[in-house]
Amino acid sequence: MVLVLKHCTFAVMIKKQNPFFRKARYEQMEVREEAPLLEWLLANLSQSKSKTKATLHNHGVKVNKRLVTKFDYMLKPGDHVSISTSKKNDTFQSKHVKLVYEDRYLVVVEKNNGILSMAAGHMSLNVKKVLDDYFHKSHQKCTAHVVHRLDRDTSGLMIYAKSMEVEQLFEHDWHNIVYDRRYIAVLSGQMEDNEGVIANWLKDNKAYVTYSSPVDNGGKYAVSHFHVLDRSANHSLVEFKLETGRKNQIRVHAADMNHPVCGDIKYGNGDDPIHRLALHAYVLCFYHPLTHQPMEFSTSIPVSFRKVFAKR
Repeated sequence: MVLVLKHCTFAVMIKKQNPFFRKARYEQMEVREEAPLLEWLLANLSQSKSKTKATLHNHGVKVNKRLVTKFDYMLKPGDHVSISTSKKNDTFQSKHVKLVYEDRYLVVVEKNNGILSMAAGHMSLNVKKVLDDYFHKSHQKCTAHVVHRLDRDTSGLMIYAKSMEVEQLFEHDWHNIVYDRRYIAVLSGQMEDNEGVIANWLKDNKAYVTYSSPVDNGGKYAVSHFHVLDRSANHSLVEFKLETGRKNQIRVHAADMNHPVCGDIKYGNGDDPIHRLALHAYVLCFYHPLTHQPMEFSTSIPVSFRKVFAKR
């Protein structure tokens, strides 16, 4: 499920070029008493429980202009709730990728673990192919250009440009355009420090394994900020905020702390409680390269991650 913290209004400006960019229509109401969002919606909407849940699940509810999907989101008196009355676009369908946001120039998607960002070797399943098929079926004369990559076994949010020109805008000004990227990870062992910063140089060896050095080794300087969200006797739920985005940065930095990412067969220690790489890109914030509007997206922490800490 995806929470869009601030939605760009650019789609409204280009609605005549493409039917997918019609301006959304919302019914707005003000909250009088504190209540969980789903409970409040059921009490105030004249529609079935299943339809209300579907509206919430399909990103049809805003609280104070922010899209919210969590059923237990707590409303406060004075909050403004907007409920979409627009029809949902069902053109995009994939069990591997969720379409989070789309406009004339780019898309934001959430990919599952196990799917590549783009084609490599004989691997046919990749996000670019899924998007290119969607663009073809929806009669859009464009192709997907990957703006940044996630490892095959990492899930989460990604940006794809609809043209090489837009991709180049991101590439040439990445550090000014993208202002917040955060990942959630399950690490092996119980972290001692609640938060901190890891900074060193990362470089690949001849076997394409990334290793770190506290001094300049000719590699790239990498900085990760970490914050522990939860602990159990054997694991830690940790948020990483990237100051730089280097290859395998979080995985190497976690291993440097002697708390590797669970399920990491490359840098890990064999600890694999959820049978996948426990790394998810869950916050992505950037300025739209054409409109310069702030675009802020986040997803829920994967259920499988939380289950590790529910067992304690």
